[in-house]
Amino acid sequence: MIVKFVMKLKKKSLFWSFVCSVGLILLSNSATSADWTYTAKRGDTLYKISRRVGVPLSRLKQVNGLGDYIRIGQRINIPTGSSRGSAGRAGGSRVGVNTYLLARLIHAEAEAEPYVGKVAVGAVVLNRVESPKFPNTLAGVLYQPHAFESVTNGRVYTNPSSDSVKAARDAINGWDPSGGSLFFFNPAKPVSRWIWSRRIINRLGKHVFGL
Repeated sequence: MIVKFVMKLKKKSLFWSFVCSVGLILLSNSATSADWTYTAKRGDTLYKISRRVGVPLSRLKQVNGLGDYIRIGQRINIPTGSSRGSAGRAGGSRVGVNTYLLARLIHAEAEAEPYVGKVAVGAVVLNRVESPKFPNTLAGVLYQPHAFESVTNGRVYTNPSSDSVKAARDAINGWDPSGGSLFFFNPAKPVSRWIWSRRIINRLGKHVFGL
């Protein structure tokens, strides 16, 4: 009797271990497919939100099970998994990019910016790496003379926050809220007239992004 009782306990223990494991996997997958949410404000449309966060409109609708309309205060899941990508450029891992180096630049240039703005700064850097107009390595882009104020003044050597590291990973995995931009700047700070000649693609936080 004692042996049978012990065997039953072991079976129950294995069963609940299995249930917990499945639960953890489901939670993990859920967190990966929608790492953050956006709360709709007055004047928002799904199209505007799509452009702002750099996620295709069809993807937003699919993830949230939405039609064409949203209401004020509605929470929209923003997918930040590997299937993301901005219009015109497929998302995907950029193998070999130094995450920590990119995170330091993001932290130095966008520490006080919202998370989506941090990812956008990282995306701009990576867009430059892929553009024939700039050096074709991350280090080459970062240390191009006078390209980034934080490199010139040495702030780039500050240890990045966990959010900046996460933002770097998201940018490396293909999320581009900047909409393919090659430049960003804060219009509240003194900037050259030339930068205003760039075509503005998006505005996130205090930064303007353009080509």
